[in-house]
Amino acid sequence: MNTLLLGNTKEDIKTAAKFLKNGGVVAMPTETVYGLAADALNGDAVKKIFLAKRRPMDNPLIVHISEIEDIKRFNLVSDFPQKAKMLAEHFWPGPLTIIMNKSDIIPDEVSAGLSTVAIRLPSHEVARNLIKESGTVLAAPSANRSGSPSPTTAQHVLNDLSGDIEAVVDGGMCDVGLESTVITLATKTPRLLRPGLVTVEEIEAVIGKIDVDHAVLFKLKSDEKVASPGMKYKHYAPKAKVVLLNGESDKFISFVNDEYAKDSTVGVICYDEDVQSINAKAIPIGKADDLETQAHLLFYALRQVDELDSFTTVYAHCPIKTGVGMALYNRLIRAASFEVIDLE
Repeated sequence: MNTLLLGNTKEDIKTAAKFLKNGGVVAMPTETVYGLAADALNGDAVKKIFLAKRRPMDNPLIVHISEIEDIKRFNLVSDFPQKAKMLAEHFWPGPLTIIMNKSDIIPDEVSAGLSTVAIRLPSHEVARNLIKESGTVLAAPSANRSGSPSPTTAQHVLNDLSGDIEAVVDGGMCDVGLESTVITLATKTPRLLRPGLVTVEEIEAVIGKIDVDHAVLFKLKSDEKVASPGMKYKHYAPKAKVVLLNGESDKFISFVNDEYAKDSTVGVICYDEDVQSINAKAIPIGKADDLETQAHLLFYALRQVDELDSFTTVYAHCPIKTGVGMALYNRLIRAASFEVIDLE
């Protein structure tokens, strides 16, 4: 299959929408990461997402809508609870996914056999225009090979999936850089399943106390069913081995310099302030106190690791576990297969 690289003009969006209407798969930009989209109400089309990504079928997908009214228009849920309406009003369009009890119209391929459906209204204008032009709602996980770092540019998508999908709509580099926050309202107490740019604290300010799922910060048990994308044991990983280092910057720098200063196969993902002090190859992701920039650049940095192609091991600074730092930790701990060296 020849994968078409499209711009984001009206004609480009019409071309991409035509592929979607015909049951095809198209990568689209969102403010979080690029998504691999298919008609969410067409189970056969959705299967093509799993095939292209080589993704296990037990991993549920997020349904993307172009406006809040799509939930009722397409009869996506059996109940649209008050707390969901409050969150939608406050955070949509934006990087928050809300899980609710699904209606019968949602294919099992989308929900991975669960009784729920995850829904998001992206803020990226190109994504919303494409959803609207397609005349349906779109299931769209990240547009990468399953398990690898999520794509934040059209080129990242092509690097992974060229020849496996119909087209990529180029909307530039994603603003947020990490996948959306996921919260389920299908439990007695709302529960965070995946952290993102919308933080626990911000959600609680709108709907009150929520729980944080154990699998956000710890390994998913072998017999646990995946309730949200990104909960798997290993995820977001480059080809090189990733190891987290937990400790202050001076100890982080000393560890890397003492052990690996002359080793060209070792790279370091670090803060901007630390680059000059590190003797190994450094990939900066922003200032230590600028968590949003770190989120924006994290997947880009993990993909740089593979593009540089000489690294066998990459060390990264272990983030804090609150606010946006929780989202960074959640992605890095999975990229590292939960391997952490405590420098303290």
